[in-house]
Amino acid sequence: MEPLNGELTVLREFRGSDLDDYLSVFGDDRVTDWMAFASYDRARAEKSLATLLERSAQADRPDYMLAVTRRDDDRMIGFVRLAPGVHKNAKLGYGVHADHWGHGYATDTARTMLEFGFDTLGLHRITAAIGPENAASIAVVKRLGFSYEGQLREHVFTNGAWRDSLLYSILEDEYRSSQGHLQP
Repeated sequence: MEPLNGELTVLREFRGSDLDDYLSVFGDDRVTDWMAFASYDRARAEKSLATLLERSAQADRPDYMLAVTRRDDDRMIGFVRLAPGVHKNAKLGYGVHADHWGHGYATDTARTMLEFGFDTLGLHRITAAIGPENAASIAVVKRLGFSYEGQLREHVFTNGAWRDSLLYSILEDEYRSSQGHLQP
């Protein structure tokens, strides 16, 4: 798949050469504390990246897991995943290396994936399940026009405990009507 260009970021396929950057994101407790998985060690990162490369090469790929880079640098600083379901819907997830927080990369990444999901994949609905304490990620989806749907109790077992998730969604017509009106 061709890279997707946002205003601040580029979303591209992962490469084997991304391993060190992959580990720096997926192995950082500051990042994974907000995720549905614990931090990776090098062996787990190697295995995960190899599996990801295999999945991405499939003609009928199960999801779109892409590396996030800055527009001016091809090094991976994060990831984004769009996982389509059976009813023209998909789940959105993303993460940015903690050293790059606060620069708008997560918002730009999510906005770029919304465009891909609605315009290219023809989706009707995209959801994001976010930990209640993850105020920055909640702000991202609100900025992009997502609506709060409710709390999923003990939704994810991560970092040794059950965690609730807050469910947000955006529908295609909401996305289309918000174009040009998205908050910076």
